[in-house]
Order: sequence, then structure tokens, then C-alpha cells
Amino acid sequence: MCDFLAKQLWLITPLATKSPVPVVMSYNGVISHNCFARKSHTYLDLDPGKDFDTQIVVKVNAPEVLDAQLRSASWRREHVAMGTNTDPYQRVEGRYALMPGIIRALTRSGTPFSILTKGTVLSRDIPLLAEASHDVPVGVGVSLALLDDELRRSLEPGTPSPQARLALVRGLTAAGLSCGVFVAPVLPGLTDSRDRLDELLAAIASAGASGVTVLPLHLRPGAREWFMAWLAREHPGLVPMYQDIYGRGSYADRAYRRRLAQRVGPLVRRHGLDGRNERAASTAGEDPGWPRGSLPPGAPERARIAPEQLALL
Repeated sequence: MCDFLAKQLWLITPLATKSPVPVVMSYNGVISHNCFARKSHTYLDLDPGKDFDTQIVVKVNAPEVLDAQLRSASWRREHVAMGTNTDPYQRVEGRYALMPGIIRALTRSGTPFSILTKGTVLSRDIPLLAEASHDVPVGVGVSLALLDDELRRSLEPGTPSPQARLALVRGLTAAGLSCGVFVAPVLPGLTDSRDRLDELLAAIASAGASGVTVLPLHLRPGAREWFMAWLAREHPGLVPMYQDIYGRGSYADRAYRRRLAQRVGPLVRRHGLDGRNERAASTAGEDPGWPRGSLPPGAPERARIAPEQLALL
């Protein structure tokens, strides 16, 4: 989940019976300075700057297309993960309400599924998810990187506040659903201090999360330029540190990841958020796994997060 992911609501499935119909609309919404998906707007003849900040692509018949695909005799009811490419609960979902139809189609077909989001529009569908969980395995993950709302407004304006996301976690757990939290992206020099991480993990534990995975910032080409421009504008004194940690690559260097892991591991255990997935929670980016509760019951517990998925957080 890059910070509120892409500005598109794509549904990606392996079958193709008919094509979803895209709608491009102006949208005064989420601006994410570290979102890997900025470059993807160029595939639509849109620019990765202003257009990414203001134009959203919605596939308005996604539920119908999915329902037809799930009816195929070749569909094996494999786990469908939503939110690993782009967030299905952006604010525009409140207008189009595509997810209820998608959830019902997956449930009817007996397909286990998971949702990864930082969108609090999900709270609308908690009763539906709780009902679906009686028939198919369901996992839910929420991305929450920081508690500082002023920093959140600067870095990712238009996204739900930290307190709203904590309330979402509480709502999910109150409904009997497990919810794992991705503490991502951890920002060197901004959100990676022991005190800040301790405060954040304490709040996540208090909200009832099943487990956490902690991931440092990932800067793919396209996102890197926008994030570094934001950093130079808002926190110029940190630019040399980021140049040292990231060099010319996309990932924080191994030394930084090791330091972060050593800081995070004891905190995760202290707040009872390691669950059965302690290694994933404590490695902080070395070889992370999905936090407990974010995958459907029965999915491989130690499933590794692919580098492409790290870029989304």
C-alpha cells in the first residue's frame, strides 16, 4: 500500500470474459508523495504529477466482470488478494460502491479473499465482511504508518487520519474479524525513533490488531522523484541521510534495515503483536511476511511479501 496507493480502482483476475469499463474523472483527493504508482498514470496518457493527484480511473462494472469470471469452470477458488496493487477503499468507493458486489461475488463462489487498505470507507462493509467470513475465509489488513497527523497531512493529504484508521481496526475486531496492521512506510528520521514506534505500536495493540509487520520506506523510480522533492521542500536537513540510506536504489540499505529490526522486535513483542508470525514482525523488511489476521485463515502463515508489494506500502 503506497500511501493510499494508486488513483485507480483496478480488479485484476486471471480470466477474461469481458472487459471492465473504465471511467476517468476529476478527483480532488489523495496526494501521495511516495506512491510507486505515479508512473502508471503515464500508461493512460496522463502525467504522473498533477494528473495523478487529480484524475482517478474507475472500472464501474468490476463486480459484474468478476462475477462472470468466478462462474468459469476453470476457476479453482484460489485466494484473491485485493489492495496489493491499488487500494479498493479510496474515497471514490463511497460514490460508486463497487466493493459490496465484489465481496458478494467472491462469497457466492466460495473464494477466500483478503483486503489490504488504509481507506476507512471499509467501515461501511464491516457487517458484510463479517457475514461473508461465515462462508469463506476472509483476511483484512490496514496500513498505518504514523500517529502524527500534521506529518500525515503533509505527506499524504486526503488520506484518513491515524485515529480514523485505528477506529477502523477497532470496528473490524469488534465485529469478530481479525485485522493485521502494516506499519508502513517507516520514514528514516521522521517516524523511526523508538519513542514514536512504541507509541504507534501501543495504539495498534489497544485497537485490537492481530499482529503487525513493519516495513521501511521503499522508493521505486517515479515515486522516488516525487518523494525526494517533498523531502527537500519540507525536511531539507534529512536529504543527505536519505541519500546515504537509499543511494541510487529503491530499498533502504541492509544496515538501516538491521537497525530498524533491532529497534522494532522488542517493541512488537512487548505489545503482544508478534502472534504466530514473530519473524515477519521483527525483521522489519529483511524478509517480511504478512501480519497475522491480514490473510484468510488457511493461507500460508509465513507467506513472504514480494518486493513489488513492498512498494505499495
